[in-house]
Amino acid sequence: MAETKKGFTAEEKAAIKQAAAERKRQAEGEAGEQDLLTAIEGMTEQDKPIAEGLHALVKRDFPQLMSRTWYGYPAYVSDGKMVFFYQLAAKFKTRYGHLGFHDVAKLDDGVMWPTAFAILEWNDDVEKRVKDLITRALG
Repeated sequence: MAETKKGFTAEEKAAIKQAAAERKRQAEGEAGEQDLLTAIEGMTEQDKPIAEGLHALVKRDFPQLMSRTWYGYPAYVSDGKMVFFYQLAAKFKTRYGHLGFHDVAKLDDGVMWPTAFAILEWNDDVEKRVKDLITRALG
């Protein structure tokens, strides 16, 4: 039987600390788009073009959404509620990042539907598909 480790990994501990700092900045009214832009600037070559493309799409086509970070991820909020985020591949050393949707996203399709979508690169086809998902998520 494989041995399992107890407790959080270093990456998970860092994410928890990051989330606590974000909540504090949000409570003080200091968090927002600048945090998101700073986070994007520090991303790897794999994640940065995807996050930049996503952010440009949101700013251009969904200006009603507020930008912020969530566990260090670019995240987008409507009416005070998180709708979606981009989870970096580098954060937990996975082979792809993914676009994740929270439960307020109106992606419902019967009794089962996807809420996360792997993204390997940002291109015109990906942008179109993501735009369609966001449009649907916002209802």
